[in-house]
Amino acid sequence: MTWISILLADPAGTPLREQDSEAACQGLARLGARTESPNWLADGIAVEVPFHDAAPADALAALRKDFAGQPFDIAVLPTERRRKKLLIADMESTIIVEEMLDELADSLGLRDEIAAVTARAMQGELDFESALRERVRKLAGLRQEVLEEAVQAMTLNSGARSLVASMKAQGAFCALVSGGFTFFADPIAQTCGFDQVRANRLEIREGRLSGEVLPPILGREAKLASLEEFTQQRGLSTKDAVAVGDGANDLAMLSAAGLGVAWRAKPLLREAMDTCLDHADLTGLLYLQGYQASEIQPD
Repeated sequence: MTWISILLADPAGTPLREQDSEAACQGLARLGARTESPNWLADGIAVEVPFHDAAPADALAALRKDFAGQPFDIAVLPTERRRKKLLIADMESTIIVEEMLDELADSLGLRDEIAAVTARAMQGELDFESALRERVRKLAGLRQEVLEEAVQAMTLNSGARSLVASMKAQGAFCALVSGGFTFFADPIAQTCGFDQVRANRLEIREGRLSGEVLPPILGREAKLASLEEFTQQRGLSTKDAVAVGDGANDLAMLSAAGLGVAWRAKPLLREAMDTCLDHADLTGLLYLQGYQASEIQPD
């Protein structure tokens, strides 16, 4: 079976060089692998080296050791079903920079308190549903105008629009599935061009947060169920999906997808997933699927 090793760089950071692709070939050869010629998907940003006759786990470990301390992401993937037909993405700290409950807490002087709960929930140390309800209760009475201001201040991570537009141009279905809230997810979905959005719902009464989350709660198992539902609706397998997220509540979804990508991930998720992006921007998900730079839509 042919495998693909791929090196990715931050488009705005240190570029990959020919020496790096040569080093990857040499590292694989030391394992006894037969390598093919490097294929540059994007100059300085993404290069892949197909190989045979080496275990993928051994190849990944060897390459990570060889490139330790360098600002590049490394992945080893099968060539089969590489182009995915479904994208399912987490939103907060993935498609956007922010964790929105933390941002709202700022206006009440509660950022540190609520951010600490957010961090523990994303690490898997707290039950997601309980942690969500606890944080929202602390925001009871917050004016809707504050939420609207927060919407205007949301920041897309680099490559978010390109990721969605490029996959849709190839016929893929793109879904935003967030443990956050529709108040924020709906405008982000519209901005990026997602086909569908699922998220939790805040209860707003007389222009203020009531402090309650309307049921049902969309958490870890609901994200997995969404992946399974979207694939079944389209006659696909979960192997045809790429999923991306950063926290513990994304683990089941990422593990079930054909390509699960841990994005700037919390330790629990990072340890569980083979494919992690710590340097590349979100277009890295396209290069992992073998997209050439010429196929990538502008951000």
